[in-house]
Amino acid sequence: MLRSDLQTIPPPQTMMKKKARAFVGIALLLACGGIRASAQEISPDVIRANLEYRIPQLRGSDVVMGMITESAVDGLHEGSFTVNGNQTFRFLLSAERQELFLLAVEPIDVSLTEQDIAVHLEEERVAELAAARDRLDKLNGFSAGMPMRGAADAAITIHEFSDFQCPYCKRGFTTIEELLAKHADVRFVYLHYPLDFHEWAKPAAIASVCAANQTSDAFWTLHDAYFHDQDAITSENILDKSQDFLQGTGIDLAVWKACAGDDASAAYHGAKGEVEASIALGSSYGVTGTPGFFINGHYLSGAQSLETLESLMDEIRAEVVK
Repeated sequence: MLRSDLQTIPPPQTMMKKKARAFVGIALLLACGGIRASAQEISPDVIRANLEYRIPQLRGSDVVMGMITESAVDGLHEGSFTVNGNQTFRFLLSAERQELFLLAVEPIDVSLTEQDIAVHLEEERVAELAAARDRLDKLNGFSAGMPMRGAADAAITIHEFSDFQCPYCKRGFTTIEELLAKHADVRFVYLHYPLDFHEWAKPAAIASVCAANQTSDAFWTLHDAYFHDQDAITSENILDKSQDFLQGTGIDLAVWKACAGDDASAAYHGAKGEVEASIALGSSYGVTGTPGFFINGHYLSGAQSLETLESLMDEIRAEVVK
């Protein structure tokens, strides 16, 4: 077991919020001298008293001890205690040494040989490739007919779940532009994931779907303009700005406006439903924030450098060659 000096224990507010980092491998001496007691014979009240003595931050807290039982480790028992009804900490207890070891995580099995590890890693790699192919197929199915950039038969497809108001997505927009300019074997599909706390992101997503219903060029006009003019757009001016951006695209602006601005229209509800379906799909694949990139089904979360995207693309190309 790892030991740690008691000075490393954090203040009360940190300890209550971050149990995993607060108690990694801290050994607490339960008694000094005298007759050794078995683990079962050490009273929970005694353990609690020692915990409160060794960890002053626990004093004044509601500490409730759990059961002490046999553990999977020879010579050690296991138990737990709960602080203020909402934080539970596990421990191992040594009767022989009368020490208590607070745990941050479940025990890690280190019995595998290097050959076992190599086999497991290969199995994981194969499983991830299969999962990525499945995600790619489903993302392609969902986005069929949506606006795209790059060659339709490109070897690598990037699906990005994004938010027009997100500053990190603006960085992602610039990176994708650079990547498409450098690589001819890549196609790009934008998928909607407007975040709830971004006031104009969802209206913008709906407006862009309404534009895409007429032409792909109109969608990309809004897509690019939203990121270029991100700082000038508000929830109050989003529709007016969008209409200004669409001037000269040749679409029927009256039809677009009825779709983007009339929340009682069937067109509006259709566009909104498409945005919400995109959010649901992203969430089902683990997207919780933006941007989220799926490169041939392999997930990268957050704004990424051009080098990171290219590195994953190189790995994907190498897998295709195998």
